[in-house]
Amino acid sequence: MQAFLHPPNLSHTLSDDELFWRASLVPKKLDYPYRRIPKVAFMFLTRGPLPLFPLWEKFFHGHAPLFNIYVHTPPRYILNVSTSSPFYGRQIPSQDVSWGTVSLADAERRLLANALLDFSNERFVLLSESCIPIYNFPTVYRYLTDSAHSFVESYDDPSRYGRGRYSRNMLPDIQLKHWRKGSQWFELNRALAVYIISDTYYYTLFRKYCKPACYPDEHYIPTFLNMFHGSHNSNRTVTWVDWSMLGPHPATYGRANITVGFIQAIRNNGSLCRYNSEMTSICYLFARKFDQSALEPLLNLSSEVMNF
Repeated sequence: MQAFLHPPNLSHTLSDDELFWRASLVPKKLDYPYRRIPKVAFMFLTRGPLPLFPLWEKFFHGHAPLFNIYVHTPPRYILNVSTSSPFYGRQIPSQDVSWGTVSLADAERRLLANALLDFSNERFVLLSESCIPIYNFPTVYRYLTDSAHSFVESYDDPSRYGRGRYSRNMLPDIQLKHWRKGSQWFELNRALAVYIISDTYYYTLFRKYCKPACYPDEHYIPTFLNMFHGSHNSNRTVTWVDWSMLGPHPATYGRANITVGFIQAIRNNGSLCRYNSEMTSICYLFARKFDQSALEPLLNLSSEVMNF
């Protein structure tokens, strides 16, 4: 029973179709035959190394019963961490990923499906190797597990970078009024995660017709949730990103940028957002992009600013 509920080994030989079918199985009986402690699945979609993993290890320390980690790397890459690290043995069976193609959305769904195999996982957050936590683990855990909504940015962008990417080949199933755009870096509850990996019909339309300069990772989940599960979504992301450079990629921050004031400005940027039925100043839990040179100063100020 334990192996079924909480797979001890992430390696398997399932194809994606087999994996998604297995992960889509949902018990009809609402109560669990054991004491279930909801966990947060931290899903890292990476190009290989995790240069900031010592910061994440510090963030996770002492909270093992409340989280699981899943890492999607290039298939031939082996993550080099100690056996005592929470990242040890947490790579999932993966496939090659190319930026801007449907393979990126495939990898996101693959992470979700592998995390869904563990019945303790209740919230699912997608992160990259350049992401950092900006609050301590207890704050992040309570924020996510107490939320009545998921956190997927989903908005109507009338420009050529939004509606301009829509293909009329998706008619009549996906209409222009349904089309949404949003950040790739999402957070989902278990029910919505199951809906997403169970979808074949609409995802096939994206696979066929959302090709560069249409990016499935920016449109599929925001559009799918808008069409069918909008009331369960907050329509915002919990990952801060700086797009002020106005280019195809957000700004990257390194050693010279890391100060107490900079991290505090991300945590408390003066904006308010809705959380459940109230307004809050805590709108972001994570931030990106940070390079390897940012690690040392982040470790030095994490206890002062992020409280871990």
